[in-house]
Amino acid sequence: MDYEKIRLTAEDGVATITLADPTTLNAASPAVANEIRHALASIALGKVEARALILTGEGRGFCSGANLSGGGASTRDMDVDGKPDAGAALEAIYNPMMTALRDFPYPIVTAVNGVAAGIGCPLALMGDMIVAGESAYFLQAFRRIGLAPDGGSSYLLPRLVGKARAMEMMLLGEKIPAAKAVEWGLINRCVPDADLLGVATTLARELAKGPASLGAIRKLVWESLDADWNGQLHAERKAQKMAGKTEDFIEGVSAFLQKRVAAFKGR
Repeated sequence: MDYEKIRLTAEDGVATITLADPTTLNAASPAVANEIRHALASIALGKVEARALILTGEGRGFCSGANLSGGGASTRDMDVDGKPDAGAALEAIYNPMMTALRDFPYPIVTAVNGVAAGIGCPLALMGDMIVAGESAYFLQAFRRIGLAPDGGSSYLLPRLVGKARAMEMMLLGEKIPAAKAVEWGLINRCVPDADLLGVATTLARELAKGPASLGAIRKLVWESLDADWNGQLHAERKAQKMAGKTEDFIEGVSAFLQKRVAAFKGR
């Protein structure tokens, strides 16, 4: 597929998806969402060789939210009452994109440059490691246009920062600078803007060198957000069974016994 709104590259075991519509600060049009899903599937199916993913934006912004002029928060879909159904695009386009990120089999690093607003905010928060430049900020902009949070915002935020801070972000719609986002536990790291991609790439390369069990780890953590104690113990048992059958487990134990650094192959 020839992408028009994103770029997909791969090097040293790391795939990078770059939102590439800087004139709109990488607003998430339906075309962007569909291209992201296609790129994720290409990596997951092995058509692009990678064991970790970086998601970032070109230019001055990570993602400014849905492209209102491009049908992102669509008013084209009419409900039975004759009024627009602004949720139709979520069901058809954006929710599948977010679910594809949640179910992705490899670790994800998001490198957040500039604004991460609207659906761009939860898109940034889908990273397993979230690195933001000092000029970056996170904004639940929905209340400013009379809409409700989407893209999983109401699921992610209370779990990441607690009910009080999640309410503050969503009800007031104020910018959360990267430095405050670190303090709140919303993201992992705040770095100088010039170092953003370098830090993200270093992290992603380290993850790409890791064992196949890293995919199981991210799956366990996502499942834990909804699981009870017994359910999570059962999920860990299943993950351990899978991990114990990999070549990486044999290599890891051998390296430990031989007092050397393990050379994992992701299988």
